[in-house]
Amino acid sequence: MKSHGFLGYRGGWSLLTWMIFILGLALFRPALAAPDAPQNPNAVQVMEAFQKQQGDKDDGVTPVDDHKKKIIMFIMGVPLILMVLVTGVLGIGMGIYGKPWFVPHMIMAGLTMTLALVHAIVGVAWFFPF
Repeated sequence: MKSHGFLGYRGGWSLLTWMIFILGLALFRPALAAPDAPQNPNAVQVMEAFQKQQGDKDDGVTPVDDHKKKIIMFIMGVPLILMVLVTGVLGIGMGIYGKPWFVPHMIMAGLTMTLALVHAIVGVAWFFPF
């Protein structure tokens, strides 16, 4: 005798799929029903005053010019490319030629992913127009 699934339902959706669907409706429904924020004509003036006040403060952070940022990204990018190539060579040697390079391959893959993540975060933080 076949089981009819959750609550006798014969469809193809599992219990987990239904729970995710209901949770999604519960989470996104209030966002869709939220009213638009009222427009304040003084908002621009308030933001300009805030930015002017923030510009007057010295937070102790030295700004880095674009050329130096690009040099730093290049210095991170060169080892990243080399690490990707070494990881690929170790994987190919392991897969095709049967070399026992699994541990070095996984170590290089982990280091490559770490450097790639740092490279991506720095790139977005420095060059993405916020």
